[in-house]
Amino acid sequence: MSALSCTRLATWTVAAVLLQTLGISLFVLGFFPVKPALSGVSGPESYRSPARDSAEDQNERSLPPYKLRALYQELSQLPPSFERVILMVIDGLPAEVVLGKDDQPPSKIWMEAMPYTQSLLVNGMAIGYHAKAAPPTVTMPRLKAMVSGAIGGFLDVAFNFNTQALLDDNLLGQFLNIGWRMVMLGDETWLKLFPGIFTRHDGVSSFYVKDTVEVDHNVSRHLKDELERKDWNLLILHYLGLDHVGHIGGRNSILMAPKLKEMDDVIKMIHLSSVLLQGDDRGETLLCIVSDHGMTHSGNHGGSSYEETDSLALFVGLNVNISDYASATRNTAYQVDIAPTLALLSGVPIPKNSVGVLIAKTVDSLTDDQQLRVLELNSWQLLRLLQAELPDLAFRSLQYTFSDDQEFNITNCNKDKTEELFYCLYSNAASLHSSWKSKSLKRSNSEDCFDQTMAAYYEFLRTASEWLSHSATDKPLDLLATGVLALFLSCLILLGLLCFLCKEVNADIASIHRWHLEETLTFGVILILILSMGSSSMVEEEQYIWHFVTSTMYVALVRRTVQSLPTRGNQVSPSGVKGRKSRLYYQICSVTALLISGRLLRNWHQGGVNWTHLPDISKWLEHEGSCLVKWFQLSSVIVITILSMIVLMSLRLVKYFVLMINLISLLLGGLVLQHTVKNQESSLTASTYGSTSIAQIIYATLGISTIGTAIVVPWIIPISIDFQDKYLFVPLRDSAHVIGWRYIFSWSLLQQILQQPVNSMPILLLVLQILACMSYFSTTSPHYKKWVEVAVLYYMGMMGHFSLGNSNTLATIDVAGAFIGISSYSTLVSGILMFIITYASPFLFLLSMMIYISMKFKGDFVVLGNAEPGHLLKIMLGFPCLVPLCLNSILLTTYTFVLVLMRNHLFVWSVFSPKYLYVCAATVCVYIGVSVVATTLIYICMVLNLRGRMLSSNRNATSK
Repeated sequence: MSALSCTRLATWTVAAVLLQTLGISLFVLGFFPVKPALSGVSGPESYRSPARDSAEDQNERSLPPYKLRALYQELSQLPPSFERVILMVIDGLPAEVVLGKDDQPPSKIWMEAMPYTQSLLVNGMAIGYHAKAAPPTVTMPRLKAMVSGAIGGFLDVAFNFNTQALLDDNLLGQFLNIGWRMVMLGDETWLKLFPGIFTRHDGVSSFYVKDTVEVDHNVSRHLKDELERKDWNLLILHYLGLDHVGHIGGRNSILMAPKLKEMDDVIKMIHLSSVLLQGDDRGETLLCIVSDHGMTHSGNHGGSSYEETDSLALFVGLNVNISDYASATRNTAYQVDIAPTLALLSGVPIPKNSVGVLIAKTVDSLTDDQQLRVLELNSWQLLRLLQAELPDLAFRSLQYTFSDDQEFNITNCNKDKTEELFYCLYSNAASLHSSWKSKSLKRSNSEDCFDQTMAAYYEFLRTASEWLSHSATDKPLDLLATGVLALFLSCLILLGLLCFLCKEVNADIASIHRWHLEETLTFGVILILILSMGSSSMVEEEQYIWHFVTSTMYVALVRRTVQSLPTRGNQVSPSGVKGRKSRLYYQICSVTALLISGRLLRNWHQGGVNWTHLPDISKWLEHEGSCLVKWFQLSSVIVITILSMIVLMSLRLVKYFVLMINLISLLLGGLVLQHTVKNQESSLTASTYGSTSIAQIIYATLGISTIGTAIVVPWIIPISIDFQDKYLFVPLRDSAHVIGWRYIFSWSLLQQILQQPVNSMPILLLVLQILACMSYFSTTSPHYKKWVEVAVLYYMGMMGHFSLGNSNTLATIDVAGAFIGISSYSTLVSGILMFIITYASPFLFLLSMMIYISMKFKGDFVVLGNAEPGHLLKIMLGFPCLVPLCLNSILLTTYTFVLVLMRNHLFVWSVFSPKYLYVCAATVCVYIGVSVVATTLIYICMVLNLRGRMLSSNRNATSK
């Protein structure tokens, strides 16, 4: 078999990566489709049975707003319950804060923080609901669900940071059609979703999460004036402060109770204003208090836990008969139910793609026939969606008339076929409704029939709503299969290249088949990860797998070190004894450092989903106070700065160059210390202009110094003239060493700014682990296969990922850090910073491949000293680049296949899909890391090769 040249290796690797990227794109497009939607908007046809021909509706749609409004009232046979609506959105407010949980009232602290709201519930003046939100629990898709009633796509979590105008039929569009005037104060997401429809607005950015004061003051300062005005029909108030308090300090933040009290005062102001007091017996204005999502105990959201999906829907002004506090607080609904409820109460058609159901008890003030009428309208709207999904469902036969004395028996709807099930359920409801009408006209006792009809309608509505919610996520199998096939082929290509490289590097074929414990463990880790992918619990608690496998690898290193201890039978020369003792000393110290740091990282965060409540070091530090956390943070910055200087001084480089880089390190360390001391004294305050400027200076200095070092070092690194054709290897190795450490320390200092303060020490521990690993691997014997060592570094990077508090749920993404140093919101910049924070550890260990290359090949001068530049690059870059790509490709391909198998699993959207997003993001991280390492080494090689040729030309010219 011919040797694999460097060019061919690079070409095949790039081809495999491109094929893998294509496979991911096809699979994501098929697995996370854009939700199906009926075109157009609801109109007068919404008030007619789906069996009727609605051709005449086209002329009706062109009516002016006041005539269209009158037409809606005539067709619906219902007067609008409310002429004005105040929609108050308290971002991130969990329903249990107001309504309690598990039939228990809220905690005393929360009840005392919202006394007026609690009095409304106690006195029967308000009714609250636990309105379950669908994942992902982030603001933009949840607002869409509330105003359109439609199920959003799972990838809306990505669009949450770059909101586009909502084109689907929605409440605000319906209000605009009947001439309502709308005002919005608060989160500017509303302005992006609905551009140009608000009469007045004052928006604030939702992404500066350290601002807990001005974002809400900016809303409340207009409130008194707006409540006195008569020129609006819809007033939207979106308060962001409580969500920001949660992001900063969690549910138990010292700012939580004052923020709840502030919201309670707003509710009191609205309720006591003339807006709610001057209506008729049903109330002219409705106050609807909602939250877009809840929050975990740590204050994050995005996932599917109860704490995150437990959003609030509180109605004030319905004038319904609430008998007791339990009746006002122990109610459940879905967030998509808000849209049809507000539409029916306001006298507009339900949005066309709404899958929501009228919230129970909200229309109790209506007469019996009006209550059945609104349920009939809701049923007709869902029937139209069912018809679009199930063309065989016949509507024209769903017409029933009954004589006065005819009775109807409910049919048992246990049908195997979906069409027959919905036909049966709706038939029951429609028949009972017709029967009730007949009895009502006869003035016979129809109370039991009314209850039966209500129950039948709700049974149909709930069944249809759940089915439509699931059908919105159907996946094309052909597209999924194509994506999986592309991923499988790319994985085979990468594994084939790695095997080819192993055979070429290990000339002794027998040595390839001589297995050691470390090689077996490396494959065992992959096998364990593959087997765990099919378990939702193991996906949620993946951090335990990584901690277990890395701890096992540490034990294997201890075993290897013990086996290296000298025995009496070994005869070694005095110089050999000294060198062996030195290696053993380095190995023992390295393994000890790995064990200690690994134990600390294991206990720093209790990640995952089910065990986050357990005590850990981070919780202890936060409990002890900010002073101790600050001390750890300052110590970490100082130690990292000193380490960067010591490592560089240990190299035999030009003194002025060492001095220059050390001065830059001191400058950077000083700036980070200043940022830490002055601008992070209280993480509860908003970022100031000064802190933003310092962070921007640090970003610029880090970037310029790091890139400058990578560019300049190959040009000034000493080249010895004595080696003739051997000039390339030694300066290449030294340049990689210097640039590698510059990468490591710049990345570590950047993380000291972006990460939560409590994560500053884990960053230092990860740097120490890299030092220990490099020290150990530089002293290992030749039997240690390089692919095993690179795999160990990859595993340690993933272990560090979870040690920093990350998990496979979207709730652990650190949103706050993504806006440090940003003076104006930028989706791209914030997204990059969020990626940098989340994948700090994997990228750190990928950058460490530069150091591994320089230290591992330190003793290979005899082998590589005379090598061609291409062969040299292939040997030095092959394993550090191919092994991470192969490991990631195996995990990516396997999990993609598992996701196909789990596409109908109960937890596909709450557990498996978020995990896949993390897998795809990790793939991008590997691509970038490998590209940085490969590009840097290729650049060094090109510069040194050019310098070597110039040196040879000058020497030849001098000799002549």
